[in-house]
Amino acid sequence: MDRIVVAEDHPLFRAAMGSALMRAAPGAAIAETSSLAGAREALSQGVVDLLLLDLKLSDSDGFAGLVEIRSDFPAVPVAVVSASEDSATIRRALAFGAAGFIPKSATLDEMVAGLSAILGGDAWFPNLEDDGAADPMEARIASLTPSQLKILIGLQQGRLNKQIAFDLGVTEATIKAHLTSVFRKLGVQNRTQAVIAAQALSLEE
Repeated sequence: MDRIVVAEDHPLFRAAMGSALMRAAPGAAIAETSSLAGAREALSQGVVDLLLLDLKLSDSDGFAGLVEIRSDFPAVPVAVVSASEDSATIRRALAFGAAGFIPKSATLDEMVAGLSAILGGDAWFPNLEDDGAADPMEARIASLTPSQLKILIGLQQGRLNKQIAFDLGVTEATIKAHLTSVFRKLGVQNRTQAVIAAQALSLEE
């Protein structure tokens, strides 16, 4: 029996996803949550066949949540759910490791088709145009380890090294050592450039 986690903070859309899932995966065990933290807790409780992840949650906005989940739970397919449906957003979802993209404007039949494809092991990215605008920074960010990604997000939030160290439960010296690796992987020289690079995680660049 499939186990599916729906991380979506809008009750009406959660209900719509539930209806689509009943058709795409009859009998599946569906866990619903409105936060990234709730999704992580559900993922830690056993095998999950699919995570449906909204890009705007109470504790996560943009692609940071997707990249974190892909780093910490690499075996779990993640389908992005978003009202931002432009080609650039869909392309970035693919670049950051999503297995599919479900637009919130999709009809019930389209959702069922997409979910069925993803659960069957196929990628599903509707309306994805090859605009030749691939950004190498996306691949660089995706190459960061979970700890390095959390540090980058801390930088993006304007947190100091000692604050990031407290958040991660490590020493400030450890954060400084990690920063060297983060800068190298991103191809930047300092914190300011790293923060600019981290804009690739935001929905609005």
